[in-house]
Amino acid sequence: MMIAGFCEPDSGTITVGDRDVTRLAPQKRNLGFVFQQYLLFPHMTVSENVAFPLTLRGVPKDEIRRRVGETLEIAGLSGFGNRKPRELSGGQQQRVALCRALVYRPPVILMDEPLGALDKKLRDQLQVEIKSIQQELGLTVIYVTHDQEEALVMSDRIAVMRNGLIEQFDTPRELFERPRTPFVADFLGAANFLPGRIEQHTDEHTLVRLDSSGGLIKARRHDLVSGTEVKVAVQPGRLRACAADDGFCTGTVETATYVGTLVRAGVRIDGDAPLLRLEVPAGRGPVTGERVGITVDADDVSLFPTEQGG
Repeated sequence: MMIAGFCEPDSGTITVGDRDVTRLAPQKRNLGFVFQQYLLFPHMTVSENVAFPLTLRGVPKDEIRRRVGETLEIAGLSGFGNRKPRELSGGQQQRVALCRALVYRPPVILMDEPLGALDKKLRDQLQVEIKSIQQELGLTVIYVTHDQEEALVMSDRIAVMRNGLIEQFDTPRELFERPRTPFVADFLGAANFLPGRIEQHTDEHTLVRLDSSGGLIKARRHDLVSGTEVKVAVQPGRLRACAADDGFCTGTVETATYVGTLVRAGVRIDGDAPLLRLEVPAGRGPVTGERVGITVDADDVSLFPTEQGG
């Protein structure tokens, strides 16, 4: 809302390139917008909808025709110019909305959950298409989404926000593999959290004694002092089932759900502990009632001081 110009920040500035737009009216910022609702004019053809921003700007008709044609081609809609929005599928309508934002080549495009109304298969397809168009044209896109997978797939950098503040601003890989707060770890991957205490450090690892099972788990080297109470965070996809008593803890499989290429398992580890969530390849998934050990690579374990909170 602040970048678009619909509300003013309490402090600081908003710049697009070297241009300070903090106090400019929305229509003077020259930004593109794509919303969850397509907001196409039903009485206009596809070409007329895409041309609308250029018409408002007084662009000559020949130039409008050329730029509309180029933009529709980029989005794979070359043969749809004379159709009305009602003749298009949801994905096609959203591509028209994207073309309308692209046609005047704004320096920044704001997208507010543009794929939220589409089914998963189409959403996955359009994620790839939008990313491809963004890279081809060299655009800056600020994309709002509550879908963690979508954020990881589409972004070069992600800002994870909480209560109006940025918890972490980083690449998708860094956010997922090196979260700086428990909130980021949980938000991006629904991490497992186990309480424990730093036992000792080696040259390569930090060893943590788990409160629940009493087992030792290795984490990547941390500068926390021995005796510090910590939360151990591990993503479900990084845990592995092994022979009972061979891992950092042992437990019983309470749930095992087949979801295509994966089995999502819930393991009740021995001791007073929450259910551990695992995501393992379907061909090697554990079965309900099986006794298993749990193991994980030290590089996939994050530690947070208990006082850091959520």
